[in-house]
Amino acid sequence: MAKRRGNPNWGKPEPNGPVIPTITEFEKVTQEFKLQPEQYITSTRLREWANRNKNSKFIPEPLLEAWGFEVESSL
Repeated sequence: MAKRRGNPNWGKPEPNGPVIPTITEFEKVTQEFKLQPEQYITSTRLREWANRNKNSKFIPEPLLEAWGFEVESSL
């Protein structure tokens, strides 16, 4: 008998249940700084953090555009 190829579980739901979304580093920082979304653009601390981490962490594009940051893309 020939060996069957491929993943026999392809298309089946995960046995461990649904995937639980994780919090991003950006969200952690905004919680740490106790910022509301309307305060993001005016926050100096968040802007400095974003400038240091813009090429390695997720930061919403509208914020990067508002601050005038250019992101180095490796794609």
